[in-house]
Amino acid sequence: MLPMMPVMLIVWAAIVLCFLGLLAYRATVTRYEEDQLFLSEESHQHEQAEQAEIMRKVGKISPLVRIFGGAAGLMTAAIVGVYVWSAMKTMLQ
Repeated sequence: MLPMMPVMLIVWAAIVLCFLGLLAYRATVTRYEEDQLFLSEESHQHEQAEQAEIMRKVGKISPLVRIFGGAAGLMTAAIVGVYVWSAMKTMLQ
């Protein structure tokens, strides 16, 4: 095994944990999001404010979810690539 593989796995695990944490937070925030909201009625101002707050929070973390998801995918591909490269190098010797 390559000496850099444990470091890559630790970095990958940290990125994946952050990604999963962000997904869990987003799921918790959007749990009470309404599918249908009647905005024309005056009595629903509080619900409208709650929905706006939920959408603000989701909009704030969406770029982070994409960044950590992409980073996790790239790290996974890099780890697999390094492993395959190392295996091929060992097989050809």
